[in-house]
Amino acid sequence: MTRVWEWNRPVTVREVLEDLQKERSIAYTTVMTVLDNLHQKGWVRREAEGRAYRYEAVSTRAAYAAALMNEAWSASDNPAAALVAFFGMMSPEQRQALRDAVRMVQIDEPAEDPEQQAQEAEETASAEGRTAQAAAEGAGEAGPAEGDEPGASATGKGR
Repeated sequence: MTRVWEWNRPVTVREVLEDLQKERSIAYTTVMTVLDNLHQKGWVRREAEGRAYRYEAVSTRAAYAAALMNEAWSASDNPAAALVAFFGMMSPEQRQALRDAVRMVQIDEPAEDPEQQAQEAEETASAEGRTAQAAAEGAGEAGPAEGDEPGASATGKGR
């Protein structure tokens, strides 16, 4: 998919093959099989051109990445904690890109009362603090339950 996205236009097996062969030896049939598999999975569409096909990505790389992130986030039993953990893994450049993206989305939203915006920002900051604390606590091992022996874990085994 990376090669198809890089071309940013419909490509033939031969074009992808020649591009890949700059880095390593690979067979025409291997590239043809991979592109056919991507077509079968619905990741690329193809149109006949003579005896060959031209393959084109169904979605952009950004849309694919967004779908992966959404799928992973939706699978979490605690989406807020998952986001906090994800944000903690981001580089400063990624966090800046996130801030820029949030600003772009907010531009599309209708303007609100400045007092209401301040109140919502305060509530969000407070909730984020609680979520971060809960995520940090959830990341550690649970302490002993009431009545457990000191040094025993939740499984009842010693540490």
